[in-house]
Amino acid sequence: MDPNSYYVPLGDGRYRPTVHAQGAWRDTEQHMAPVSGLLAHAIETHRPRPDLQLCRLTYEILGVIAAVPFRIDVRVVRPGRTIELVEATLVIEDRAAVRATGWRLATRDTTSVAAGAPDPLPEPDGLPHWPATDTWGGGYIAGLEFRIVPGSEPGRVRAWLHGRTALIDGEPVSDLARFVGLLDTANGIAARLPPDRWMFPNTDLTVHLVRPPRLPRGEAWVGFDARSEIGPNGIGLTSATVHDPAGPVGRTEQILTVRPLPGPTA
Repeated sequence: MDPNSYYVPLGDGRYRPTVHAQGAWRDTEQHMAPVSGLLAHAIETHRPRPDLQLCRLTYEILGVIAAVPFRIDVRVVRPGRTIELVEATLVIEDRAAVRATGWRLATRDTTSVAAGAPDPLPEPDGLPHWPATDTWGGGYIAGLEFRIVPGSEPGRVRAWLHGRTALIDGEPVSDLARFVGLLDTANGIAARLPPDRWMFPNTDLTVHLVRPPRLPRGEAWVGFDARSEIGPNGIGLTSATVHDPAGPVGRTEQILTVRPLPGPTA
């Protein structure tokens, strides 16, 4: 029986995904959300720089993320005193499946000029539950709780997501890694098209964080103010402002490839 975690460490930068990391469209693939959190953890813990903040993460999905054991390679691409770029690559059978880069920037106190933050979301307590498993399959979605802000509609959704699954079995991870490990869900929450008739997977994920997320008592609550746009040529875009319980934290963007699912054959 799998532990209540997305990944089991195998040593030497290798991991095994559990059923909780299972994708929403295919059972044999991993969902990009926990992959994102694991790569964020790899970047954070590689030659850590507590004097710098990890404030932008970009993920390129290079191929199928098969639900099999894999390794993560990490390197510093651009070292620096106040600015640093780190790269982590998820490798399956010697094939790069996802590449992530993260900018670390120096911080300083700018409280006196802080401004421009989006409005906060309503608190999740008392909001109606959304039965996500009625729309989406897979072990990842099955392990989450969703609360929807009234007035949301397909393509324009405000919602909270709650996860209780650990990122790595038996290993501590930061609030940032747990938070980032849920952000790819924006595309499913804001879906404008029915996933039983259309595919609209994202080929990337970009996360910008104005401040580090804080998860009180380790509870992984993530808020989304998300919208999706479908263009006329098979390309879509999902954008979201993301929140922790204290307020807005940053933004995400996902480019989509949109195509109809094959219909039943005669």
